Amino acid sequence: MAAPLQTTELQEIAQNACTTVLGSATKYDHSSVAGWNTEIINTILQSLISRTTPSSSSGSSDTPAPQYKYIVNSTIIQHPSAPSGSGEHAGRRGMHSAVGAYWNNERDGTWSFKWEGAEERGMDVVVSVTWVGV
Repeated sequence: MAAPLQTTELQEIAQNACTTVLGSATKYDHSSVAGWNTEIINTILQSLISRTTPSSSSGSSDTPAPQYKYIVNSTIIQHPSAPSGSGEHAGRRGMHSAVGAYWNNERDGTWSFKWEGAEERGMDVVVSVTWVGV
């Protein structure tokens, strides 16, 4: 599978987006999750498009089209809390996510990332990036 960027660049993009959006969050906040997801997705999309769109070298004012179409998914999951006053740790929720596709293995692909900075905030953040060659 030919990725539009090296894995290290994809990790950098996802890490930066999660850190920028959630860096000041101290805990899961249900009223903020939709906004956080939107910001993470848009930040990643902007970075992917800017890093993979060829620059115009012909002197033309036409902006070249990106060579890939992108789909970015961001999932934020709250860790369950222990019952109040129980003295017990409630543990973590289980989650499994998978994706399948029928596509051109030479140009299309998918990649997943789990942001480690989320655990100390009582949540998990998983991002996936899918690309389709144009």
